[in-house]
Amino acid sequence: MASLLDMRRRIKSVKNTQQITKAMKMVAAAKLKRAQDRVTAARPFAQKMSDILGSLSAKIGDEFSHPLLDERGDERYLIVHVSADKGLCGGFNTNINKVAQNFIIENQSKEIEMIAVGRKGRDFFKRRGANITEEYVGLTNSGSANFADASEIAKNLIKTFTENENIDKVFLVYTEFKTVLSQKPIIEQLLPIPRTVTEEDTTATAQAEYIYEQTPAEIFGKLLPKQVETQVYKAMLESVASEQGSRMTAMDSASKNAGELIDSLTLNMNRIRQAAITKEIIEVVSGAAAL
Repeated sequence: MASLLDMRRRIKSVKNTQQITKAMKMVAAAKLKRAQDRVTAARPFAQKMSDILGSLSAKIGDEFSHPLLDERGDERYLIVHVSADKGLCGGFNTNINKVAQNFIIENQSKEIEMIAVGRKGRDFFKRRGANITEEYVGLTNSGSANFADASEIAKNLIKTFTENENIDKVFLVYTEFKTVLSQKPIIEQLLPIPRTVTEEDTTATAQAEYIYEQTPAEIFGKLLPKQVETQVYKAMLESVASEQGSRMTAMDSASKNAGELIDSLTLNMNRIRQAAITKEIIEVVSGAAAL
């Protein structure tokens, strides 16, 4: 049985841990508010750009050719995997890594390369021998994503795709922020940009007909790279918000568990102390009876 001193030391240790988890929860909550506001502001812009490009692509048809639109084969994939740089955020990194790993397993017949954005994803797939061609770590240590970083990643990605004929498709793997308690891992095709037009795009086009002054080549030449930059930036924002939401939830759960453990340890400590007091009383009474 543990001594009274051991129980007090353990209770003190758990209380110190609880203070840390409470502080981390508060920091994550503050960062989550900023990240959530940035995601909310970025989503309409990204959606509207996709709608405009979709409607314009439908009008032009398949006769127009652009390196970022042209379909290639279906044998060589490049995965852009977005994860966190830090841990202690529940199952956030585990879930996104598992989704990417399952995608690789399902496409074992393909030649797959990876660009890792985030330390946790990079370390996970390095240990499993994945072919990581580029890595970007430390971009979200401040709890936010920078458009300049996303633009650099997108420009390098476009250069790699257009100059390297060994890549047929590029997929973006990230976590979409739903609520504080709900985040959804997503795999979406980034390149070549799909020409398909959804029903929502058709409705939006019917409501507002756009007049384009430049030629299709000029419009696509400027907007398509911006579309890739926007999608990468949006994915990073979604990932940061999901990370902070998952961390806040995990630290809140850890604080509650620490509180329950403290109550349990305090109860055991009181029992040990009561047993020690009872033993001393019995010894005193026995000594007095012997006299």
